[in-house]
Amino acid sequence: MPLPIIEPFRIKSVEPIRQTSREERGRALADAHYNPFYLAARDVLIDLLTDSGCAAMSSRQWAALMNGDESYAGAESYYRLREVVDRLTGHPHLIPTHQGRAAEKILFQLLGGDGHAFVSNTFFDTTRANIEYSGAVAIDRCTSEADDLVSDYPFKGNLDIEGADAAIREHGSVRAIVMTVTNNSRGGQPVSLANLRAARALADAHRIPLILDACRFAENAWFIKTREPGQADRAPREIAREMFDLVDGATFSGKKDALANMGGFLTVRDEGLADAARTLLTITEGFPTYGGMSGRDLEAMAAGLDEVLDDDYLRYRIASIRWVADGFARHGVPIVQPAGGHAVYVDATRWLDHIPPHRLPGQSLVNGLYERYGIRTVETGTVMFGKRDPETGELIPAARDLVRFAVPRRAYTQTHMEYVVEAMGELGAVRQELPGYRPTRLPQYLPHFTAHFEPCAPAAIPAPAP
Repeated sequence: MPLPIIEPFRIKSVEPIRQTSREERGRALADAHYNPFYLAARDVLIDLLTDSGCAAMSSRQWAALMNGDESYAGAESYYRLREVVDRLTGHPHLIPTHQGRAAEKILFQLLGGDGHAFVSNTFFDTTRANIEYSGAVAIDRCTSEADDLVSDYPFKGNLDIEGADAAIREHGSVRAIVMTVTNNSRGGQPVSLANLRAARALADAHRIPLILDACRFAENAWFIKTREPGQADRAPREIAREMFDLVDGATFSGKKDALANMGGFLTVRDEGLADAARTLLTITEGFPTYGGMSGRDLEAMAAGLDEVLDDDYLRYRIASIRWVADGFARHGVPIVQPAGGHAVYVDATRWLDHIPPHRLPGQSLVNGLYERYGIRTVETGTVMFGKRDPETGELIPAARDLVRFAVPRRAYTQTHMEYVVEAMGELGAVRQELPGYRPTRLPQYLPHFTAHFEPCAPAAIPAPAP
């Protein structure tokens, strides 16, 4: 029997977490309008809401904070980050931002606007919101293999090249192709190097830029190394560099694959676009050498970008997510297969088949899991991505309500994740007791962050059609 893959680090500092009762959590959930985004973190036992900005930083990163140069302009910390990003991407222009969505806002405010569109393998929530807020249209064209949640197809995050080509021709004013790696909206699934090359050729054919939404580039590089023919002998750093070599620019959240608690950047090749981006950055974020970040943030991100491409770390990271996915499957919980790089996605529509789609089975699972076990997760379905009826404003159910269990990097132990797996096993035995939900407040943009809900009495939930 092979030895297990272990965490490639030791724990040097710990943070206490508070135990609460089910009654306490029930009151907290009601006070939060049945939206876990409103919960106080102190009331959460294990927090899998997101993997963004909640990594445990390394001793090297904490030491790097002491080198933070807080000069307003031209800080040494900026030049250290620029050196790391230059080696990683080869892109000549670096625009630092306080997080990834700030980079998205700058890029799509400059390229977007009424009458324009962008095509992607799938846009995630903030990316889509920034595009639509500019007046442009966000068009998803993911490979059809992603529709089969249980197949073992290795690159379900790929762009549908033919579908994207047709969308570009049909719309007439597509401003860029955006490749999201990994594909968060479709289960954290990776994109192959072959697909990135095909997207490059498509962008060249239409004379439009190819942009990388690179939040989880290192995890995607590991999947290329381990799943794509001909890539096994290459280092993740070499694969990552080829990914960046294929694109004209990138948006990046340092809160994911830079293992940092804050930070991000935009990189571009075009000098004119870079000048315009720096002007907008100065208006909205800060001077071009700090972009809304402290020198300490710049240092932590620079150190993390080196650490994240370590083979031992990536092997452990992907294996730890796969372990949770296997545990869920063992308990009969339907999930997106194969496991992605940062999260496990549960098919709540299938698991809670007594709750009709318009009563939000994903939100039901999220709330039931928190109330009973103190675990916070997030719905990635009708609430996050569902469209609205143009006349009534009512949510149109998504094809699937998924619930994402996003695992913060280096933050939880094997025992924590065993608790999560067993909690899902126990919840499965009583899942028919979970109620549906209806929204009582639903903002136009990014509604999942600030929506309010109320539970529906079981009698108000119509039985599924025979």
